[in-house]
Amino acid sequence: MQTHPRLLFPLGFSTHVHSPVLSPGAQMFPGLWSGDMTNAFPSGQRGTKRRSSCPYHDNEDKRLPVTKITTLINHKDKPKKSEGTQAAVHRVGQAVSVAVGRFVTVGEAIATENQELKDEMGQACFEARRAGDTIAQLTDVGPALPSRSDGPVTVFSDRTGMVKAARLLLSSVTKVLVLADRIVIKQIITSRNKVLVTLDHLERVSTFQEFVQIFSQFGNEMVEFAHLTGDRQNDLKDEKKKARMAAARAVLEKCTMMLLTASKTCLRHPDCESARINKDAVFRRMRCALEQVIEIVTEARSCGENKMLPASIYNAINNFKSSVECLRENLNSPSPQSIGSQLEALVERTEDFTDSAYTSHEQRQAILGLCQLARQEAQQLVQAWAEAQSVQAKEATEDMEVAILKTCQSASELRRELHKVAVVRAADLLKVHGEQLPLRALKAAGAEGNLEAVAEYSRTLTEQKEQLVETCRLLCHVSGTEPLEITCIHAEETFHVIGPQIVSAAQTLALHPSSKIAKENLEVFCEAWESQLCDMALLLREINDVFEGRRGDKRSYVSLPRTGKHTANMKTAKAVKLDAEEQTSMAKQGLELRLLSSDVDAEVEKWEEQEHDVVRQSQSLASMAHNMYLFTRGEGLLKTTVDLFHQAEVLSEEGLQLCSSLRTFSTQLVEEEEKSVVMTEMEKMLPLCQQLQTGARSPVQGKTATFQKVDSSIQTTRGILTVVLSILSICHKLTRKYKSERSSLGSLQDWRERQDASTPVKEEETLNKDSNGFGVKSLEQHIVGLNLLESK
Repeated sequence: MQTHPRLLFPLGFSTHVHSPVLSPGAQMFPGLWSGDMTNAFPSGQRGTKRRSSCPYHDNEDKRLPVTKITTLINHKDKPKKSEGTQAAVHRVGQAVSVAVGRFVTVGEAIATENQELKDEMGQACFEARRAGDTIAQLTDVGPALPSRSDGPVTVFSDRTGMVKAARLLLSSVTKVLVLADRIVIKQIITSRNKVLVTLDHLERVSTFQEFVQIFSQFGNEMVEFAHLTGDRQNDLKDEKKKARMAAARAVLEKCTMMLLTASKTCLRHPDCESARINKDAVFRRMRCALEQVIEIVTEARSCGENKMLPASIYNAINNFKSSVECLRENLNSPSPQSIGSQLEALVERTEDFTDSAYTSHEQRQAILGLCQLARQEAQQLVQAWAEAQSVQAKEATEDMEVAILKTCQSASELRRELHKVAVVRAADLLKVHGEQLPLRALKAAGAEGNLEAVAEYSRTLTEQKEQLVETCRLLCHVSGTEPLEITCIHAEETFHVIGPQIVSAAQTLALHPSSKIAKENLEVFCEAWESQLCDMALLLREINDVFEGRRGDKRSYVSLPRTGKHTANMKTAKAVKLDAEEQTSMAKQGLELRLLSSDVDAEVEKWEEQEHDVVRQSQSLASMAHNMYLFTRGEGLLKTTVDLFHQAEVLSEEGLQLCSSLRTFSTQLVEEEEKSVVMTEMEKMLPLCQQLQTGARSPVQGKTATFQKVDSSIQTTRGILTVVLSILSICHKLTRKYKSERSSLGSLQDWRERQDASTPVKEEETLNKDSNGFGVKSLEQHIVGLNLLESK
């Protein structure tokens, strides 16, 4: 059960949720699926985390009632209590009563808006209010607390009544939430039905005037649907469902713009078969995505759901290893023939790797060899188990233990090899396809009206599509988690669908080379392809994180500036909403920023000294850049352009602190060439940080100027991260080198004396040195990276 958004805060149930990660691209309604950077959302409703409908959205602790009810139930009924205890119990009871009153008020308002459930909701609210009043009465000690001289006093004597009231409260609250959940589901279904009706009308329009009118209505209905499904996705607790919902909403997001340009192209060229095919494919995909959302919301099980999540090799290996290890505890079980059948089923799934035309001979032989090794080890295990049975052993014999370990090890080695093959192939494909040569060639050939060239480059793109589809299938086998499996399947389906759509759009342009709308349509589909490639690169990183034991979670870094220091120059600044073209441009830069911040994180993990100044400051810069990336998607803590500029200023100051640390680092190096290399990188960093700081502080007026400032801030941040990557690599090599020399010198003191003898260091710098031998970190320097988000 999920929770109606208006009932989350009054009673205080935890509302910590993750925003959906969706790709930019709905240019007609940018922000529709990802935030309030455009006017798709009303003021104050930011993305899918909006809770503006709640009348009690403040900074109080909203989880108090649950813990306080527990406090009352567990309260020890002592014959005499201090005045402090009596007052505390009284406050707890009153707090519960007040929170219930707020909750019931919202529930009653919802009941008024939904007549079909008004009676049920009203009864549940009545019971909740009655239970809250009972708890308040049971904990009420009167207008004045008695003094100790009055003798023994109990705060509430009817413990049974308290338990009954608490049970009634919890049951009635649960009933209200269930009813509210039904209302939310009905709202989503009703919204979907309205979208479907308008979609049918859009598909049948024959004039531009009619299309513009209906598409405007369609846009409003999609905004409503985006709000409802976004809130629902946030409330989902099942990660698998949440991933499916995110995939469906991503399809709707991308298809919104495709539907616009494909329909316009078809209206402009009504007799063009390729334009009709192109448009029909978009409508089909939107309808499928809408149905998938309803399946998730209503928890319906479609006939194709089992096909959506095929058994992956990762899960098969885990199940196989579990069965093998269970033999240790089940010596008296029947002969473990099931292990052999499990292994053969696992080996059969590896045929997706070995039968692929893109798998090298060496990779194929390695996989087949490991499969054969696993068979041999499993056979040895069966023999060891049979021997243990023959001697009626009560626990696993030594031979059996060895066989179990070897069998599990062989399965792990097979998994490692399959992971390597899938990940290496994906990385190679992304490098090759990153240049987008077939897409460029298709655009050029279509603009020239060269049908033969379009056909030739279409075959090349189709081959690339098949490679990407197969690679996504292999990644699904080794992804490691169900949400990542769903994301792999979504990527596979996206490449499979968009490839032919690009071809049909290119054919239409070739037939009508002077058509601006046909050219725009092809551009939209090519951008969707490029966006999916970027998403695949992020997916690849997450799969690697899971395989290496990291969950891909970035350390939280809330770095909005404190009031006063960083906002002095921005008192008159106003938040600005960006249009479709501006948001699309910003989203592309944001993806590059995300990749760079991930690269910095990967470089940081190579360091043994995680508390080193350079490491900590670089990590802070990457975290702040990640916040800016989330802003381009309408997610995270940065909600407006003003927030972004605040963040940019803090990032610039942290960058300047890193420059200071690099200067101190260089003074501790012996060779002049090494110093020169570090100082060169610092000199690249310094002007970029100063440029970012100046730009963030400079006031601007107007929408165009604000967008240019946003664009400049993100581009400069990308430049800073690029330099940080180089700095981390250089400093890491130098620290390893000097660490090795330090070990050979015999003692840390000798090493420092040699340092001091060759490079004089100022007394002030010496006093500021950190214990890591290379870094400087004063408390004042570190505080700038620890600013907390403050309520405005």
